[in-house]
Amino acid sequence: MANIAEQIVDMLVKAGVKRIYAVTGDSLNKINDAVRKDGRIQWIHVRHEETGAFAAGAEAQLHGNLACCAGSGGPGHVHLINGLYDAHRSGAPVLAIASTIISGEFGTTYFQETDTIRLFDDCSYYNQLATTPGQLPRMLQGAIQTALSRRGVSVIGIPGDLTGESQVNIPSSEINYPTHPRTCPSDTELQALADLLNNNSNITLFCGIGAKDAHEEIVELSHRLKAPVAYSFKSKMEIQYDNPNEVGMTGLLGMASGYNSMHAADVLVLLGTDFPYGPFLPTHNKIVQIDIDPSHLGRRAKVQMGLCGDIKTTLEALLPLLQAKSDKSFLNDQLLGYSKVIKDLNAYVENKGSDNKIHPEYVMAMVDETAQANAIFTVDTGMTCVWGARYLKASGQRKMLGSFNHGTMANAMPQAIGASFAYPGRQVIALCGDGGISMLLGDLATIAQYKLPVKIIVFNNRSLGMVKLEMEVAGLPDNETDMQNPDFALVAQAMGIKSYTVSRPDDVLPVLVEALNSPEATLLNVMTDPNALAMPPQIEWNQMTGFAQAMYKMLLTGRTQEIIDTINSNYKHLKEIL
Repeated sequence: MANIAEQIVDMLVKAGVKRIYAVTGDSLNKINDAVRKDGRIQWIHVRHEETGAFAAGAEAQLHGNLACCAGSGGPGHVHLINGLYDAHRSGAPVLAIASTIISGEFGTTYFQETDTIRLFDDCSYYNQLATTPGQLPRMLQGAIQTALSRRGVSVIGIPGDLTGESQVNIPSSEINYPTHPRTCPSDTELQALADLLNNNSNITLFCGIGAKDAHEEIVELSHRLKAPVAYSFKSKMEIQYDNPNEVGMTGLLGMASGYNSMHAADVLVLLGTDFPYGPFLPTHNKIVQIDIDPSHLGRRAKVQMGLCGDIKTTLEALLPLLQAKSDKSFLNDQLLGYSKVIKDLNAYVENKGSDNKIHPEYVMAMVDETAQANAIFTVDTGMTCVWGARYLKASGQRKMLGSFNHGTMANAMPQAIGASFAYPGRQVIALCGDGGISMLLGDLATIAQYKLPVKIIVFNNRSLGMVKLEMEVAGLPDNETDMQNPDFALVAQAMGIKSYTVSRPDDVLPVLVEALNSPEATLLNVMTDPNALAMPPQIEWNQMTGFAQAMYKMLLTGRTQEIIDTINSNYKHLKEIL
């Protein structure tokens, strides 16, 4: 008779799980052995459980199906936490198997004991611990169903001794039921929205990831309303392409055109976004918000009208009620502003920088130019995120993953592992900061072991660039943000990964072309300018004065050359500040 571990594996197969990302050992060993004997699921031996959780989250975000990771004992549980927070806040259906100490030792502060309920409660929708064989299959079915239906993390705690017990028959289902309901506001609500849009001019649309399936409807809505379209970073790849009225992003990573279009509008329509940055949202205009989750309505902005519905279904019902507008003056003004922003951004592409101080904007623009039309990008939190937001362009096939909600470092390389397993035929490019890749550097060995053709581009500015900027705009001279890095190319070579160090601007493009066309894993260690800044689209007075104060304090402490280098590297930005 099969045991509980084998029953777990069979249920995971039926739920569509293709692999389990984990570090095996102790209480996980029987499940590992069941995976080996079954043969339908692959066990992926990551070097750190956090990497496994990031990889599972990436896989689930890309294909929308259930992904799985696991950790054994207290240390394995704790290591999973950061990646699970990221997956949960990203809406990724992930099952985490938390195998525990033997059940007879619960409550005795036994070696490696953790309270899985308390530990995982804040980063999951389902979180239970089985203590008898009869509980486990029903709990597992409920955990999988919850992860799929609520789009988030489920955790199932499994004592190691339980997995060796004989499998049990359960009265509930052992399979799961992915659901895709269509949700739409009432006819009365739709008509009220149509009246508002028909009777007002100067309308701007701002789209989040909740609008990702409504590209065609958004373009048509924009055309009828003569409305510019701004978007969040998370939704860029789904909204930007083939969208003649797009004006870019707003927010910390965005550009002035997106910010200005939202603030200049008489009516701002928020579509599938829970954009959290209040200072970048206007307060004086009429704001409409449509979201599938009604708890999101009005919690970020002063909303005049809030409607619950999925964006595609709602716009399909709304469009027939709208009158096409003819006045394009507002739209044309915003598009002109966008073109000026793009021209300014290109200044940093045309000026490539100097040896060991390559402009990161130029590097990212060349990545955009040489990457395939269906490439999958993963971007680290920090400056790399900024350059990706501003210089990577959507194609309709490209995808981009980042830690957009959780905002953790070290996400790009682990997410690339999950993306490469999920889509082995597609180009996967991890855009890493030197601080980010340093955190989970050991999992380069996972990429090498499984021969994943991931392309890793390290923006090596020898500093925590975003933190440095945060300190400076707060009036603080940067402190302890410098990094003494290893030679990332040599580290990669030692792990069996082809690598290059790029120090000269003229070498960026030819090395990128060679690396991205390689069939094997490749790492590029690009020596970028440590003084490159990334200013937000709207610079507040306190930021201007703070930056000036920081420069003055640096001058007093003898850091004159660094001030000169900062000015030379950021002449376009600094003329707006100083």
